[in-house]
Amino acid sequence: MEINCETDFVARTPEFQELAKNIAMHIAASNPLYIKRDLVSPELISKEREIYKEQLATMDKPQAVKEKIVNGKLEKYYQDVCLLEQPFIKDPSKNIAEIIDNGVARLGENIVLKRFVRYQLGE
Repeated sequence: MEINCETDFVARTPEFQELAKNIAMHIAASNPLYIKRDLVSPELISKEREIYKEQLATMDKPQAVKEKIVNGKLEKYYQDVCLLEQPFIKDPSKNIAEIIDNGVARLGENIVLKRFVRYQLGE
């Protein structure tokens, strides 16, 4: 995982190191595919949207209601695959973006999660 702050001084603090460790543990446990929703390919989103529409095709609901259901399912999909939108494993009331924002407020420096790679044994 690459997580950056503005100075080496902050990077060496126990608070920053704890934040990085917690995010790394979350990545290992939750298996996100992307950092944020901007990185999800539009083709994948349109494919997911079509799957959700097919699931709702047999429902006898107005089109506007079906569209809201599809949008809700798409939001849930983003929460499943985008790291910054996932509920934090140690405190599900907060997502990873909020955890990073709290770190920024405590440490007084901008913190950016650039990238991550997750390895799984046996794959």
